[in-house]
Amino acid sequence: MASIFFCGDMHGSFAHIIQAVHDHQPDAIVLLGDLQAPRPLEVELAEILGRTEVWLIHGNHDTDSEADHDHLFGSSLAGRNLHGRVETVAGVRIAGLGGVFRGNVWSPPGPAHFTSREDFVARGGKGNRWRGGLALKHRSTIFPADVERLAKERAEVLVTHEAPSSHPHGFAAIDALARSLGVDKSFHGHHHDSLDYSGTWHALGVQARGVGFRGITDLDGRVIRAGDYDDKARR
Repeated sequence: MASIFFCGDMHGSFAHIIQAVHDHQPDAIVLLGDLQAPRPLEVELAEILGRTEVWLIHGNHDTDSEADHDHLFGSSLAGRNLHGRVETVAGVRIAGLGGVFRGNVWSPPGPAHFTSREDFVARGGKGNRWRGGLALKHRSTIFPADVERLAKERAEVLVTHEAPSSHPHGFAAIDALARSLGVDKSFHGHHHDSLDYSGTWHALGVQARGVGFRGITDLDGRVIRAGDYDDKARR
């Protein structure tokens, strides 16, 4: 069975991931958003690039600044972003949905104000543009078109930055996406909690996990690193 590590919000720190790769030698790692890499991501992870596959999704804080954005989306690893697609990672079909729901675009189950990035750029006003396109903040916003496109695929695992409805601040839209994809496992970051939702999600047949702040969980739901206590509780 493949050994895949799912890594919770890093917020600029990667030493624990590098150490875990050296210690456990997983086939792949998947970063669950809010990387905020201080340098281009391939520089931060240079020590392990030849040792494991690196995949990721982005989080809301990855568009806090131009540096946060460019060190991820301008990285040579940007093509490993699973957002909006399904890829085979160490033999496992993984679907990704990066970013967060924002009320001025779409906060399900409410109606969407904009359906896609193109719709936002066309109707959102010139003042909301960045580098000639979508506003910087909204490059980590989930649009309905992102979910609708992904829901047509099939996968074994879903990784998201947002949480499913099992979390107090989660969304039923994530549940519905998991059902559409036919996954049996789901992992998310964002809330900095290490949580096992197997009881509440049992009826859906999905093993769902929240991965903690700088925490690491494996494909079977085992906690490799519980994560750090975050007194700021950033989301």
